[in-house]
Amino acid sequence: MAITQFSPEGRLFQVEYAIEAVRRGTTAIVCRNKNSVVFAVEKKSSELQEVLGSEKIFKIDDHIGVAIAGLTADARVLVDRARVQAQVNLLNYDEKITVKDSTLNICEYLQLFTQNAGVRPFGVSLLIGGIDPDGTPTVILTDPSGANWSYKAFAIGSGSAEARKYLEENYNEDMSDEELKLFPLKTLKELMGDNLNKHTCDVAYVLQDDRKFNLLALQEKEELIAKL
Repeated sequence: MAITQFSPEGRLFQVEYAIEAVRRGTTAIVCRNKNSVVFAVEKKSSELQEVLGSEKIFKIDDHIGVAIAGLTADARVLVDRARVQAQVNLLNYDEKITVKDSTLNICEYLQLFTQNAGVRPFGVSLLIGGIDPDGTPTVILTDPSGANWSYKAFAIGSGSAEARKYLEENYNEDMSDEELKLFPLKTLKELMGDNLNKHTCDVAYVLQDDRKFNLLALQEKEELIAKL
């Protein structure tokens, strides 16, 4: 069916197929406490593969990052758009963009691809997180339809059902930043078991101390995993 054509039940099948592409992607988890935001994603790659091309966490601005599940190529287009919008906001208003405004800009673009002929929906969901200029940590989910939801902790991708169950049972908004750094990794550990190591995951965070996006290097990931 055409992307712009509703089924008799009121469904847009092409959008649902795009959401299915997200469900089959690698697992991505983003959590926040009252101060900071932490990202953790599963990485699947062969021993001969270099890092380039397997990224699942991206920087949007100094204070905002994003974890993805689904088609990485589609995600890069959206991330590049969000980066430009962040700089436009800084030039026009002399202040950093909020996580909500960055997300809404992406969602408006996503929604256009659900109503125009000759295009297809983006097959990716984004978990956008960061610390707003007023110091508020925020995590927002987008999906291929252009909808968005705000969460304290959430998971997307192939292992999301099990991950969300763990998050719901163990999340505590009052946890410290040190506990928060480990929490998404503990969730991944539940999914991956002994397969979790510095090469099979990526971790990043935006902490209240400096409000800077920081993607961990291999040694930093190894030290963090050792604390589990």
